[in-house]
Amino acid sequence: MNIYNKNKILCLICARSGSKGVKNKNIKKFHGKPLIYWTIKQAKSLPEIKDVFISTDSKKIGNVAKKYGAKVPFLRPKKLAKDNSKEWDVWKHAINFFESKKKYFETILVLPVTSPLRNKNDIRNCINKFKKQKKKVDAIVTITDSSRNPYFNIVSENNGFINLVKGSNKKYFTRGTAPKVYDLCTVAFLVKTRLIKTKRHLFDGKIKSVYIPKERSVDIDTPLDFKFAEFLKKNANL
Repeated sequence: MNIYNKNKILCLICARSGSKGVKNKNIKKFHGKPLIYWTIKQAKSLPEIKDVFISTDSKKIGNVAKKYGAKVPFLRPKKLAKDNSKEWDVWKHAINFFESKKKYFETILVLPVTSPLRNKNDIRNCINKFKKQKKKVDAIVTITDSSRNPYFNIVSENNGFINLVKGSNKKYFTRGTAPKVYDLCTVAFLVKTRLIKTKRHLFDGKIKSVYIPKERSVDIDTPLDFKFAEFLKKNANL
């Protein structure tokens, strides 16, 4: 018997304390509301998502999230809330928690707090693409245009010398002729729970993508990112 509920999505927002780039980033006021509010609002606007859960190590963050309708069924262990903690392990911890309560999900939808400019259709497009191709894919990720290209202008250093990351074939002399590449962005990750439980990395599975315009793909990591995202929110009607 298949114990996984194919019609249920585990929607998870990960929000640890201790942000170094922007202090108290996840609950810092962004366009008049705590940053985490925007992701909760986007998730709750979708009928495909029944509940929005928070994975955090902070009671303060948890209380803010609950104020806006999210659920905080556990506090994340401190060992999974360090600067070098793997997101993959955080996702696995949440899945294991729910399965210990006899709640099984076929997929987990992870919505990082740091992408507040996404809209609900960006999330819905991920869900719809997965539904159409679920027999062929293990995950849907979001991508956006990259400003750099490893075939043309991204270099690595080896023994004091630099070379193109993809420099073995130096036949590309303009950005336009180099193979198209994309940035993986943090708008959404929709992943089969089986992949997370049995593999060690997202790209151990078969992955497809949903394209996100650059202006909605901003990932807040630094104070400059925060100011830029606020500018876009205010001036670009996002």
